[in-house]
Amino acid sequence: MGIVEMSGVAFTTFQMSGEAYLWWRVYEEGSQADVASLTWTQFSEIFLREFVPQTLRDAWHMEFEQLRQGNMIVLEYAVQFSDLSRHTPALVSIVRERVHRFFEGLNYGIRFSIARELEMDTPYQQVVEIARRFDGMWGREREDREAKRPQASSGAPATSRSQVAHRLLRQWLLL
Repeated sequence: MGIVEMSGVAFTTFQMSGEAYLWWRVYEEGSQADVASLTWTQFSEIFLREFVPQTLRDAWHMEFEQLRQGNMIVLEYAVQFSDLSRHTPALVSIVRERVHRFFEGLNYGIRFSIARELEMDTPYQQVVEIARRFDGMWGREREDREAKRPQASSGAPATSRSQVAHRLLRQWLLL
């Protein structure tokens, strides 16, 4: 069992303030269940039900269900996947399901290249890293081909995949 499942509720409720703190105090006092035994998933569902409108949760759920890599680089896709999966914990409650959903949203070429890792129960972060490496190799290959092909200049400088990846990483670290 992970640290979030074991201590996440206690850590989170300890930091609450304002309206959230008052809500939690009322919940604790009025609950007939042992709040100390609440799992992170149970707590998340109760908290979301109280503070996030159902329409917004439904929109996140639908967006997560429809998320595909498409024209994004793997890093962009992984950031969106992680962001949306936070709002749909029931869909990725176990690591194998998280890896499977991430894998299914990847473009075919990358899925084909990393299919073996999926069969070997590779951890989620490692699958993301492997997919990112394949994406980087194909991106560089594509950039090399495009650089050799004469193109009409539009006046705007081209943004490389590595520039996009660095910008995304900086944004993600600042969150």
